[in-house]
Amino acid sequence: MDALDLIILNLEEVRRRSIRVWKAIPREMLHWKPDEEALTCAEMIRHLLQAEFLYQHVLIGRGGKSLSDLYNPFASKTFISVDDELEFSQPYREKFLAYVKTIHTDDLEKIQIDLYDLGGFIRPLGDMLLRIAYHESVHTGQLLDYMRTMGIDRPKIWD
Repeated sequence: MDALDLIILNLEEVRRRSIRVWKAIPREMLHWKPDEEALTCAEMIRHLLQAEFLYQHVLIGRGGKSLSDLYNPFASKTFISVDDELEFSQPYREKFLAYVKTIHTDDLEKIQIDLYDLGGFIRPLGDMLLRIAYHESVHTGQLLDYMRTMGIDRPKIWD
């Protein structure tokens, strides 16, 4: 297994566990949030699915400037349910993974992604791919905390 295979495995494992958490949130609790400043459960799920779409375009364009004229299909979509969000985002997920599979292992270090204007940093492509999975896993952890605070059962994600 090479570095790219491990990155893909990580992306797939994080998503598999995230879906387990997302689907465990009762429908009536999807619009719950711990305080007025926080995202609701539904907003956080949307944030993650939309972020992956946006990250792909950042990676392809080698930086944040590539988002300026991008049509975002998530922007006008109303959140209906977790299953609906997953169905809607599936073609974008498949395109993202297909893109990642086209990356040459040498490019993980050589290609630099310039997010200086958006986040204040420039990172190698491989680093950015790991950050995408990390971003999702952090927010999934937040959702597990939301579930604990709501007093609802949390799924076992460490199988």
